[in-house]
Amino acid sequence: ALGRCFAVGAGVVQDEEEAVKLYRQSAEQGYENGQYQLGYSYMRGIGGLAKNNEEAVRLFRQAAKQGLASAQAHLGFCCMHGIGVAHDVADAARYFRLAADQGHADAQCSLGYLCEHGQGTKRNLGEAVRLYRAA
Repeated sequence: ALGRCFAVGAGVVQDEEEAVKLYRQSAEQGYENGQYQLGYSYMRGIGGLAKNNEEAVRLFRQAAKQGLASAQAHLGFCCMHGIGVAHDVADAARYFRLAADQGHADAQCSLGYLCEHGQGTKRNLGEAVRLYRAA
């Protein structure tokens, strides 16, 4: 939480490098949100970090294993577009499903699209409509 405050300047002077330092400490202690935020920082190349999509995916996987919907949705996006990982629409659908089942709206939309078009999962228009409505 403190790292996010530094990232956006909420109650403190904005300092992305301090945010990344705090995310790293949190991630090293096994906290899923720290893993996710550090991964996002690598993906965007912020806080003094060089862009590194492979490291971002590694951190997203750690957070996703702990059930963090945002990390699961980002992993789905990475799999769908081959960012930091091999392009695999079936894996994308699996990660989107994990996040969608927790109410993550972006994942619901993405999985809805995959269901609508039968990409990475069986074509299911009823499921696509349900997901779109849920989002």
